[in-house]
Amino acid sequence: MHFGEGYGLWGLIVLIADIWALVSVLQSNATTGKKVLWILLIFFLPVLGFVLWLLLGPRGR
Repeated sequence: MHFGEGYGLWGLIVLIADIWALVSVLQSNATTGKKVLWILLIFFLPVLGFVLWLLLGPRGR
C-alpha cells in the first residue's frame, strides 16, 4: 500500500459527514447567528467541526 492510498475514501467520508451536519444545522431550530457559526466551523475545520457538531451541535426539528 502506497502512502497516498486511502485518502480519497477518507475525503469522501468526511465530505458526506460534513454535508449531513450542514443539512442538520440548517434544519435545526437554532438562531440564525448560531447556524452561521456552526456552518463556518464545519466549513473551515471539516473533521473537528463535524466532531464538535456531533457532540454539541443543534439538533434537527
